[in-house]
Amino acid sequence: MGRLVILAGGISSRMKKPVSSEIQLDENLINDAEQKSKSMIRVGEGEKPFLNYLLINAKKAGYNEIVIVVNEKDNSIVNYYSLKQNLCDFEELEISFAIQPIPEGREKPMGTADALYHALLVKPQWNGKKFTMCNSDNLYSVTALKLLLKSPYPNSMIDYDRDGLEFEKERIEKFAVTKKDPENFLTDIIEKPSAEEIDYIKTKDGYVGVSMNIFRFDYDMILPLLEITPINQIRNEKEIPTAVRMMIDKYPNSLFTYRLSEPVPDLSSKIDILKVKEFLQNKFDITT
Repeated sequence: MGRLVILAGGISSRMKKPVSSEIQLDENLINDAEQKSKSMIRVGEGEKPFLNYLLINAKKAGYNEIVIVVNEKDNSIVNYYSLKQNLCDFEELEISFAIQPIPEGREKPMGTADALYHALLVKPQWNGKKFTMCNSDNLYSVTALKLLLKSPYPNSMIDYDRDGLEFEKERIEKFAVTKKDPENFLTDIIEKPSAEEIDYIKTKDGYVGVSMNIFRFDYDMILPLLEITPINQIRNEKEIPTAVRMMIDKYPNSLFTYRLSEPVPDLSSKIDILKVKEFLQNKFDITT
């Protein structure tokens, strides 16, 4: 059985920022960007939301049990995917939801590690099993999702060659960089690498690998660490990379990296919307 957790509990603060008048977006897309979860922006044919395409790829890759994490103030995802007429492209999927609370005194949830923690709390039957997790605002390929589903390792991740992502240089330089041992097991995730660290990694590995937050985890190994993941003092959130570092410190050689070089459509801000629409129109294969 293929199990997948999709993180969709963020408040999309970057997406809500104003955009240059040179970016021509129709009023419906602007309203979606400012009022809905990023994954619910209607960028697809027939005004289908972005998340539909990730679910289609998940189905193709062999997943059938999906948990979508939403924050307690956003009903758009639950309302949409609770209606049978909106599930025609992936009726085979068993979709459920986990609510990520917003603690008192905060305006947004506690981050990705906290989101995953709440997802696993509603799936105690996954004890002793493995699952994949990913963002809701990235469109991961069938290849990437299938690699993790079929992985024989306790934990694994997609290690994207950053030269293949087709993002602007200034965006790519903000991505977390991976460090691996000679057998391709993760040894660290560096969130703000120096130029010297980048040069060293490229010379050693032949490419610069980055994390796009798609992992496969052993339920029993990651859950206790998610519960005690400390808050990142800069971003004031509990983050997946922190939990991953804790795990590989406790269990060395436990997270294998799969190198992959391909674009990953991303909805971070309004400027991405037209690029994603074009990708879906010209490059997304809807067939099974």
